[in-house]
Amino acid sequence: MRKKLDKLYLYSGYLSAFFMMLIALTIVAQILGRFVNITIDSTETAGFSLAALTFFGLSYTFYHGEHIRVTLFTRLLGKKIRRYQELFSLLFCIVIIAYLTYWSWDFVYFSYIFEDISPGLLAIPFWIPRICMSIGITIFLIALIDDFVTVLRNNLPSYVKNANPILKDNT
Repeated sequence: MRKKLDKLYLYSGYLSAFFMMLIALTIVAQILGRFVNITIDSTETAGFSLAALTFFGLSYTFYHGEHIRVTLFTRLLGKKIRRYQELFSLLFCIVIIAYLTYWSWDFVYFSYIFEDISPGLLAIPFWIPRICMSIGITIFLIALIDDFVTVLRNNLPSYVKNANPILKDNT
């Protein structure tokens, strides 16, 4: 199971990088299109790609300890109290992200049902970019639950274990 979850987070990071490259390609295409008098609307596709890259990148960066953590006070706590603080923080995040996950999938569903279309030059059904957001936030929820269970078993969470050694606190 561990290997499958690690691959899930890795592939989510790959998807995030793909959408970053897609942003660059659409902007380059728009610039080149100006030279040959072809209008290419990169604003809309770049915006959709930015949302996808952001949400697919959440679980990958969380797993590798690259999210911002304020450890000014937590590193002063004892191991037992720190464990409870980590569990509380993870549970709080799980509740918030589960709520966001539910409503993002609801958003996709109703965008599909009502055939919501983007207003730009490209008539893109809104459910397509929104499903990337929903999949990305769902993978992030899985990563949070994964680390909650890890801390519950008295192990180091991934964001501490896999963090950059230069930035790693003394846990």
